[in-house]
Amino acid sequence: MAEISLMKSILVVDDNSEVRELMEEILTGSGFSVSVASNGQTAIDLARDNDYDVVVLDMVMPKMRGQYVLSELKRNKPFLKVIVITGFATIENAVEAIKCGASDYVTKPFNVESFLTVIRRVIEESSFEKEVGELEMDKILMSLSNPIRRNAIKVLYRKKATRFMELNRELSLYDHTKLVFHLKILKEANIISQDVNKSYLLTDAGHKVYQSLLILEKYLVSFETPQFM
Repeated sequence: MAEISLMKSILVVDDNSEVRELMEEILTGSGFSVSVASNGQTAIDLARDNDYDVVVLDMVMPKMRGQYVLSELKRNKPFLKVIVITGFATIENAVEAIKCGASDYVTKPFNVESFLTVIRRVIEESSFEKEVGELEMDKILMSLSNPIRRNAIKVLYRKKATRFMELNRELSLYDHTKLVFHLKILKEANIISQDVNKSYLLTDAGHKVYQSLLILEKYLVSFETPQFM
């Protein structure tokens, strides 16, 4: 999978200056571009005027509740990714925030590596959504439902243009008719095509599907291990 861009932009919203500075230091040191806001209204204004990849939002702030700020952020930019910060005593607020559109949450005090893991996972989730946003989802999901088709996509990404028998060898299939069937499905989904030499190769959409497949596989694997709460 391609590495996450080092210049992904993050807005940190917290009324506590020490916490803001700590998160800014952690995120900047990890290669992110960081902006900060000390209150909800500033956060809403900044998010409206800038394209942040993630907003890290403290749920307990004076004057303007984090829940209201979250609602305004999502109202202005529905696809904006928001990670909420809460204390152990207010975990129910975080659960409610997830229901209202937050992508994830972390609790204070937080472990640095776990905090960064959540940030990166949410960014990957956003990347996956962008990759598949313009594709025909029904056909794509049907295509990815079978391991032979998933492996064929990976082979064609790695080997570029590939003839039928070579592809069959790479997939270790004994029944050639199975590959004919699966390639037909991939062609109908506009994931692969054939060149003048009858070699198979990924289309532009196929390359997007490949990248999305890698993101999805890594994202799903993350659920096999305990997540930071």
